[in-house]
Amino acid sequence: MSRLLKLLRRTVEVSWCVVALTAGSPARAADLPQPVLQWLAAQTQVSSWTADLTQTRKLKSLTQPLISNGRVWFAVPNKIRWELGSPARTIAVRGVGDLVVVYPLLKRAERFSLNGSGPWKEMIALMEGGFFRDAAEFDRQFKVLSVTTTNAICTLQLQPKSSGARRMMPLFTLAFGVSDHGLVGTELQFADGSTLRNEFANAIRNPQLDESVFVPPIDPSYTVVEPMKR
Repeated sequence: MSRLLKLLRRTVEVSWCVVALTAGSPARAADLPQPVLQWLAAQTQVSSWTADLTQTRKLKSLTQPLISNGRVWFAVPNKIRWELGSPARTIAVRGVGDLVVVYPLLKRAERFSLNGSGPWKEMIALMEGGFFRDAAEFDRQFKVLSVTTTNAICTLQLQPKSSGARRMMPLFTLAFGVSDHGLVGTELQFADGSTLRNEFANAIRNPQLDESVFVPPIDPSYTVVEPMKR
């Protein structure tokens, strides 16, 4: 489990939370708090999204947090690209059946399959995006622990309903604007007490994105490995 958690933390450095667990049963939309329903309704109008990000990692082994800047791109249904650093030192691209993490300075890439089942599948699915589009699916995946509104920002504290995912990541926090329902930030709390927070700025909703954005930038000189392949 410790090796898996380390791999997840490294992958999560360029990944964000939400979508696609496998536990529970669909519930009526009326069972969710009204702010959550309003936010979910607004997400059906989002086809693509991009924003600058500031990522803060707090590890128990370090006295000071690690802060990185970067950018993220998203297109429905689940295309995602993350970059950290300028020039990019880490790039992650979520494809049809895998997540590829690229380290340009090292000429190295890691490929994580999204097929199969188990804790790894559940955790990698949690990193797929911040745009829920269906109330019943949201309720099937998460238990809402609290909903608070401060300074026009609504913050949701969520707990995965999947026991496997919950053992690795017991708490997920998501914040969005009350007026425009735009994603403001996410925070993952891991079982070992470490946290990873993403704050988004200068967001653009529904930009035209070229398909090349979601193609991992790997040339023949790269070494490609599959850390989770048995």
